[in-house]
Amino acid sequence: MYKQLIRPILFRLSPENAHNLTMRVLGAARKVPLCNKLFKRIFSYKGQDMRRSLFGLDFQNPVGLAAGIDKNGDYYNELACFGFSFIEIGSLTPEPQDGNPKPRVFRLPQDNALINRMGINNKGIHHAIDHIKTDPPKVILCASIAKNSSSAADSDIAEDYRKAFSYLYDFVDMFTINVSCPNVEGLQHLQDVSYLSDIIDPLLALRICYDTYKPLLVKVSPDIPREELDEIIDYCMLSGIDGIVAGNTTTSREGLTTPAQKVESIGKGGLSGAPLFERSLSLVKYIHRYTSGRLPIIGVGGIMNGAQARQMLDAGASLIEICTGFIYEGPSAVKRILKNIK
Repeated sequence: MYKQLIRPILFRLSPENAHNLTMRVLGAARKVPLCNKLFKRIFSYKGQDMRRSLFGLDFQNPVGLAAGIDKNGDYYNELACFGFSFIEIGSLTPEPQDGNPKPRVFRLPQDNALINRMGINNKGIHHAIDHIKTDPPKVILCASIAKNSSSAADSDIAEDYRKAFSYLYDFVDMFTINVSCPNVEGLQHLQDVSYLSDIIDPLLALRICYDTYKPLLVKVSPDIPREELDEIIDYCMLSGIDGIVAGNTTTSREGLTTPAQKVESIGKGGLSGAPLFERSLSLVKYIHRYTSGRLPIIGVGGIMNGAQARQMLDAGASLIEICTGFIYEGPSAVKRILKNIK
């Protein structure tokens, strides 16, 4: 029903308006008695036990929702009703920011893909914290954190991550450090180990001061050169980083069936969806092989079905995330994936 009826209606709207409408519907459903329980009953997978223990956390299954859907941390409990074992909110910055000018999200239906240049628009960490206080998570909650676009000096950038990490620490279960979004000026260069260590070393030192241990992962780009990736992996292995999220959107436009003229007219932005899968799979395989399986990986990028989910897990991912696949495949996406990988 989703692909035949609901998706065609949503796709008549701009991508951002369709997303906002969907989130408002979920928010309204929250107020209807038993509605979320009904969603959970319909869309949760009730077959073979697929629980996994990782980072000291117990995941009901290996499928999570990637950052970008619940940007502000407003709908994690509603989204969990669709079968996700964990939800990644954000990316969140210390201060609210509007992101890039609209239009900034574009569909490529022929490729089951999106191009976005959102610019990490969000309402800031304090908005997310206020909501978490009033609506405690019923699912494992991961916060993706990033710097504010206005922060340019190295000291300001490091302080942005420290502030987001310390304020959110008591309210989420794990963290992803986003240093690879292609839609924020100056963010991807933070993948250079000299910059990365300046950001993460203080967070690792700060974590020691807390009573509860919270996992800390680094999100890397599928476009990163292998020699730079090797340096990041070595740093993660030595420093105490708990894992890698592989990967993010890509600036590449290779392999698209959408006419080149249309793609060129869209301009800059990160590509997500089906065309990204092979690149993401290759990234997961490389990290798994380089580390001999000793560094946990969350595989994300272009997973549209259960067969691809199985490929990602077989390649060495401990967990996977979907995002654009959820938009194109609909609310039954997780259930179908879990049926396939059981």
